[in-house]
Amino acid sequence: MTETTSAKTSSRDKILIAAAAMLGEDPTARLSVRAVAARAGVSTGSLRHHFPTQHALQDAVLAGIYETVFPGDPIHDTALPARDRLVACMRQLLAPAETGEEARKTWATMYETYFAREPTEEARQAYLGIERQMRHRVEHWLSVLVDEGVLSRGDNAPRARFLLTVVNGLTLERALPSTEALLASETATLFTAADSVLRG
Repeated sequence: MTETTSAKTSSRDKILIAAAAMLGEDPTARLSVRAVAARAGVSTGSLRHHFPTQHALQDAVLAGIYETVFPGDPIHDTALPARDRLVACMRQLLAPAETGEEARKTWATMYETYFAREPTEEARQAYLGIERQMRHRVEHWLSVLVDEGVLSRGDNAPRARFLLTVVNGLTLERALPSTEALLASETATLFTAADSVLRG
């Protein structure tokens, strides 16, 4: 029993590591069953056992990446006011965007992948997977605040879309020419967005 459980855990980890490596090499990789199974050194049947669909695999890989990139979730730090926690969470989403030259490189890649021409199905699916994970992450933050009673009950999906729209706008702003006051204006924007959601 222990050996079987260990083997299953081991093959699942191999699959996730292989898929994460493939995304690291090519963020638009579709993570096909055959390609990931071959990279992980497992059978396609084993992969399907752990991840019945490509979406399930991609979601698990992205969730793991987010947990690695964003260890600890500020939304649970009840020593801070709800608005501060929500802003700290949104800052986590902004962190990988960096600023200046690095931000411009990121947006140049985005342009080439999604805007310059019709995106490939692989690129489209990769983007939708990332967007879905980010939306789920923000909806989780909001559900925590609802459970605490600091956010009114309601549909968190449009609230999450609004906050992600703000974050997307700020990541683009980071790539554009700006003054030295960018951090201050970004902070003010994040607090305005958080207050807008919390006040309904």
